[in-house]
Amino acid sequence: MSTPDIRVEKGHAGPEEVAAITALLLARAAAQPSGDVPAHRGRARAGWRRLEREGGFRAPHSWR
Repeated sequence: MSTPDIRVEKGHAGPEEVAAITALLLARAAAQPSGDVPAHRGRARAGWRRLEREGGFRAPHSWR
């Protein structure tokens, strides 16, 4: 492999710093989520609407 897996975009990271970041990322990737937290905590629907799918005019007295 000639290209590195991690690249520093700004500044100068030494080999020890890159190794520390790599160890942290690998530890987080290997961590198992606890059984208490549900797998999906999101909404059933998106909280926003796509404007291109909306009608062109809404009455000024409407709440929608």
